[in-house]
Amino acid sequence: MEISAAAAPAGSCFPSLLLVDKASIRHGGESVAAVLRAHGVRFLFTLVGGHISPLLVACEKLGIRVVDTRHEVTAVFAADAVARLTGTVGVAAVTAGPGLTNTVTAVKNAQIAQSPVLLLGGAASTLLQNRGALQAIDQMSLFRPLCKFCASVRRVRDIIPTLRAAMAAAQSGTPGPVFVELPIDILYPYFMVQKEMVPAKPPKDLVGRVVAWYLANHLANLFAGAWEPQPEGPLPLDIPQASPQQVQRCVEILSRAKRPVMVLGSQALLPPTPADKLRAAVETLGVPCFLGGMARGLLGRSHPLHIRQNRSAALKKADVVILAGTVCDFRMSYGRVLSRSSKIIIVNRNRKEMLINSDMFWKPQEAVQGDVGSFVVKLVEGLQGQTWASDWAEELRQGDRQKEQSFREKAEISVAQHLNPVRVLQLVEETLPDNSILVVDGGDFVGTAAHLVQPRGPLRWLDPGAFGTLGVGAGFALGAKLCRPDAEVWCLFGDGAFGYSLIEFDTFVRHKIPVMALIGNDAGWTQISREQVPSLGSNVACGLAYTDYHKAAMGLGAQGLLLSRENKDQVVKVLRDAQQQCRDGHPVVVNILIGRTDFRDGSIAM
Repeated sequence: MEISAAAAPAGSCFPSLLLVDKASIRHGGESVAAVLRAHGVRFLFTLVGGHISPLLVACEKLGIRVVDTRHEVTAVFAADAVARLTGTVGVAAVTAGPGLTNTVTAVKNAQIAQSPVLLLGGAASTLLQNRGALQAIDQMSLFRPLCKFCASVRRVRDIIPTLRAAMAAAQSGTPGPVFVELPIDILYPYFMVQKEMVPAKPPKDLVGRVVAWYLANHLANLFAGAWEPQPEGPLPLDIPQASPQQVQRCVEILSRAKRPVMVLGSQALLPPTPADKLRAAVETLGVPCFLGGMARGLLGRSHPLHIRQNRSAALKKADVVILAGTVCDFRMSYGRVLSRSSKIIIVNRNRKEMLINSDMFWKPQEAVQGDVGSFVVKLVEGLQGQTWASDWAEELRQGDRQKEQSFREKAEISVAQHLNPVRVLQLVEETLPDNSILVVDGGDFVGTAAHLVQPRGPLRWLDPGAFGTLGVGAGFALGAKLCRPDAEVWCLFGDGAFGYSLIEFDTFVRHKIPVMALIGNDAGWTQISREQVPSLGSNVACGLAYTDYHKAAMGLGAQGLLLSRENKDQVVKVLRDAQQQCRDGHPVVVNILIGRTDFRDGSIAM
């Protein structure tokens, strides 16, 4: 075995001389795979490229399932879904340049949704960056604003510590995406990099010899100490916790409440508090709740504490409001939905986000920076079984019943053509099994579904979050089905949004991922047109066609079914047929031709 020594750069924490094993056929991709396995990563989502081939092959050898998609954005959305459903880091790997730029929307969505996603990006070799290499751009500048941790690995021995730090950063504090750039020459074996980098014949001229020396020294530094044993497992996480004094002040505020309300958001479902422990705490607390984001379904389908409608009116009447992982952005009318006379308790891991708009429309009585789930558990312990008068919760439930009656009336109204979407979604709600996971991707159809279709339990509803991104559906469904193979994954798509995901039915077929897509096909970008037409007098750019999406899916190898006015009495039968085809292992698209209603008039957010 041929061994040489390389000098470590000034300031390095490594010894002054590190060995280079020139005979080794090992490569940096193996180090990447080893760290992922040590962190319990089960799936790696990717679209293949030569820059990253070694890490894909290494992951496959270590038993990490490599799932390749038809667009890089889908790979990151799938990793996002894994992160949300498992509470661990979801991982995607894409090639350099356009492979990485294709992920920007999904990474930004993960940042806003606070999902711990690790994006591994290929890059031009360390020597050829900024020299016009293929697909070489300044990737670090692109991702620094999107990620809470960014690093470019420059030596093979740095792969392991960099990835460990990235994984910890993704989950610590406010979770979010992280990016690690892996240049091609730190992923391939020494002999291959040497062949590309160092001249085969020693140059005879002085300048040539100097250049050859420089290249050889650079190569030695790349691989020096590459295979020295290093710890690969997880680093400790930094998760902020509310102080006992803050919890006690909140206990005192809530103990004096007569009409309390709690609004739970996605942060409440983050580790370390398990969903079942959080649910038990919420039930013990006994405060009426509104649930949003990943907290949807926390209390099951028909829990008496779960209030689903008229949130704005309830918040105005409440004397104490607990915003548990919920912030005062557009979804809360920037805080204007809160009453000035209410005492507001807000808890969030992110202080800046927690106080957004508090200088304009609302003021917190207590602003608690800490983990939301842990805070709720401690709050319940501090109240020691205190209860509240039942008439307040009953008043809110009565509002729910009135709203739901109006939904039933709207479901019976005939539409000009095709099927009434309200009625269709009511039948979906009646058919949805208890083991289902709902993935929603769209505007008008999905907005209607949010009022009518209930997730059956915690971590069973996946939407893009506050960024409102279209195109999440296929990736979320892919990640969800892999994480929960025994669950039925139902995807509710608008016809506009489905255009982003159609090609990924090829991915579902190739990887044998049986998911069910229901497309609310009203031949248009209806959420926009319902405001654009009356306000501006034109439907320009809002029109689509009643496209045969089910046939397109069949062309990709999936199953396709059609629902229209011609078989309007068979909605449940068609849904059952789709379920059975999924159980038989086939991905299915149900193309549901729907008309338009006034259900969501005035709903566009500005």
